[in-house]
Amino acid sequence: MAAEAEGYLLAREHQQDALREAQALCSALPWLTTAQAEDLTRHYVAHRLHLSRQMLRATLRRADELSREYEARYLQLRRDLLRRHGAWASGLLVCVAGVSGALCSFGR
Repeated sequence: MAAEAEGYLLAREHQQDALREAQALCSALPWLTTAQAEDLTRHYVAHRLHLSRQMLRATLRRADELSREYEARYLQLRRDLLRRHGAWASGLLVCVAGVSGALCSFGR
């Protein structure tokens, strides 16, 4: 629910920014008629929102790719760490068993 509200507010902000930019552009072109200025504003806002959507989709795709890459790397590092800990634990167990056997032999 919060993500939807945030998305809505972000979309409204993009739309308001595009409208302000279009109005600034039209005010810099004083020879435009009212109808031309409205048409230019409408086209500008539509184009800007289209570009914003494309940018956000590309960002989402890249974030998803990075997430999958990081997760795969994390799993690989975790496997390596567990393997190393297993090897160290096994080595330690062998050493303890050897020392224990040696002490038992000397104790007799």
